[in-house]
Amino acid sequence: MIRAGIVGGTGYTGVELLRILALHADVEVAVVTSRADAGLRVDALYPSLRGSIDALFSLPEVETLAGCDVVFFATPNGTAMLMAEQLLARGVKVIDLSADFRLKDVNEWSHWYGMEHASPDLITEAVYGLPEVNRELIKQARLIACPGCYPTAVQLGFLPLIENGLIDVNHLIADVKSGVSGAGRKVELATLMSETGESFKAYAVGGHRHLPEITQGLELVAGKSVGLTFVPHLTPMIRGIHATLYALAQGKLDDMQALYEKKYADEVFVDVLPQGSHPDTRNVRGSNNCQISIHQPQGRQTIVVLSVIDNLVKGAAGQAVQNMNLMFGLKEDAGLKIVALYP
Repeated sequence: MIRAGIVGGTGYTGVELLRILALHADVEVAVVTSRADAGLRVDALYPSLRGSIDALFSLPEVETLAGCDVVFFATPNGTAMLMAEQLLARGVKVIDLSADFRLKDVNEWSHWYGMEHASPDLITEAVYGLPEVNRELIKQARLIACPGCYPTAVQLGFLPLIENGLIDVNHLIADVKSGVSGAGRKVELATLMSETGESFKAYAVGGHRHLPEITQGLELVAGKSVGLTFVPHLTPMIRGIHATLYALAQGKLDDMQALYEKKYADEVFVDVLPQGSHPDTRNVRGSNNCQISIHQPQGRQTIVVLSVIDNLVKGAAGQAVQNMNLMFGLKEDAGLKIVALYP
């Protein structure tokens, strides 16, 4: 039985981890931390977990977490990097859902996240936790940097075309929409449903901090620099990421459809839909699935890829558990055979 700890158990991704791990046959949730709620029963704060999680919130202390086999950090950026080295030294595997170890260039990380990195030596060791790309490295890893939600949807959508050299990587566009839970559980005027409801907006058009993460992943596959325009949007829904991706391509739609189907044929969590399909975010809500479809409007040069995920599952907690399964030699879909919620 794997003893798991969750640092930051009160945020949306932390609670999603609890929901998934509560039913995982190979995992015992041993430690759940929260500075504000230490001493309180987890199911007192989240009654939906009554009968599933029997634990108290505790302070995030290394000595307590050292009794775990794996620790998930569902914390704001800048927290995991303060504790990861001490936990790794005690033989604990670390899966970070924040951005602390995603970027390989520490100076670029500091530029986008506005602070000095506390554990730059660990950045090289950290494995980027996109299983569809780094599965074998993940199996051997001690430290996983889980991808962001936007980067997950965008990379899975673009990768087959880039791997096969079918698109002009100098002119890529990612037009991506997210539900408000992507902003976290903190109280913030701009993400209140009364502010976002009946409205729709783009934000961070001049530069979003997920841009270098996406670019880093695409360039690794392309083997050269890429030109990406990434525009995120906030939509009045709770969960979901919808990425509409544009590229200039050479080739026929039938061939590209076959390419995607072959690429993802053995991927348990990536579903390439039949030609002409338009995936809805509700089709993946609550699940660890990514649904993709490919279009070629009017048969012209522009290829449009649609990629949808649940930002809290495949974009965060579900992907983290998928990584844990690989790290501990379990079936990749253990605890993640979750049918999407409908309606």
